[in-house]
Amino acid sequence: MDAFEYRDKTLFCEKVKIEDIISEVGTPAYIYSKNAILARYHELKAAFGDVDSLICFSVKSNSNLSLCKILAEAGSGFDVVSGGELFRTIKAGGDPSKIVFAGVGKTDGEIRDALANDIFMFNVESLAELEHIDRLARDVGKVAKVALRINPDIDAKTHAKTTTGKKENKFGIDFTEAEGLIKQSSRYPGIELCGLHVHLGSPIYTVDPYVNALRKIIKLIEKCRDAGLDIEYMNIGGGYCISYTGEEVIRPRDYASKILPLVKEMQCNLLMEPGRFITGNSGILITRVTYTKETVHGKKFIICDAAMNDLLRPALYDAFHRIWPVTTGIPMPKVEEPEKAAVKKGTELVDIVGPVCESSDVFASKRALPKVGEGDLLAIFSAGAYGFSMSSQYNSRPRPCEVLVDRDQYRIIRERETYDDLIKGEIIPE
Repeated sequence: MDAFEYRDKTLFCEKVKIEDIISEVGTPAYIYSKNAILARYHELKAAFGDVDSLICFSVKSNSNLSLCKILAEAGSGFDVVSGGELFRTIKAGGDPSKIVFAGVGKTDGEIRDALANDIFMFNVESLAELEHIDRLARDVGKVAKVALRINPDIDAKTHAKTTTGKKENKFGIDFTEAEGLIKQSSRYPGIELCGLHVHLGSPIYTVDPYVNALRKIIKLIEKCRDAGLDIEYMNIGGGYCISYTGEEVIRPRDYASKILPLVKEMQCNLLMEPGRFITGNSGILITRVTYTKETVHGKKFIICDAAMNDLLRPALYDAFHRIWPVTTGIPMPKVEEPEKAAVKKGTELVDIVGPVCESSDVFASKRALPKVGEGDLLAIFSAGAYGFSMSSQYNSRPRPCEVLVDRDQYRIIRERETYDDLIKGEIIPE
């Protein structure tokens, strides 16, 4: 997280002191680095530059209009999975000709909207969906480009709730069904089957699952071409890992070194759908300590004003996020080991929790943290992906604001919700 660093014992984002931002916007607050987002995008673009490629940012990871606009201006395409994400992307200036529509449950209304906007391609996940797209495209006199999403039954060794390429998952089509659809594709004049797609889950910490999946896909492409279908596009999905603990992880160039030879063998243009890699370590969540509490059993709690409704990942996936005071004389460890709960010099073991009435509202358990008190600020790192986009108003809690930093400037890119926002649209019967 090179955009976030401690200088003179206090945390900065780029050239702006976090405390200065919070003094204006309050807490909880998401803070993003514009230049970190752009650096990660360009790192991906360069790594896969040896082939004709299109990066389609995964909007579900962070759908803020300002962040999408930044990426659109940099040339990014977009991966959307709902009509709402399609709407957001176009509002942000996304080029419809660079939009890929994924997801297993596209409604007819969403398909019509995508066709009306002349998006680039649909990722198709079932025969039923293919039939719907075909019918709706013919209704408006169009031919929709589609890629079949293949479920290769590959274990990406990620969390059970974020793996998507195993046979028991709801995503994609197995090879046998795909071969049948390929042979029958001429029956669907409203679609142009010109691509294949595979997404294995996220985050994936080695390149091996991609290699194993693509080797299987190569054989399917050969069968497609034998059947007279020109498979022009290979979409390898996303899932590239980031470091949540501070330890070194593989970079895009490491993925590319093994993936590119296979894509070149396929003689396809390359599509990618990264989200976490671009925004995950480009954002943090700042929260303020409301209370500290110690039980008679000696257990210590740090109770914050952020909660699971603001950042769901720890409650949903047991996800690990580094947490450290915004201002402290004790350096944050370079690498944290989630499985160890050893007290370090100047720290104490605490549970960092929110105020929501659920026992799962926990950001960290048995975490070594410098002693903090009421009013102190904590930074929850690696929160730029699947943070605000998964937030809710549970417990009738207004969602936090979002702030974008660009060098020595910052601006609010989403206002903090109010109590009036909580009841907007609700109707009290007479």
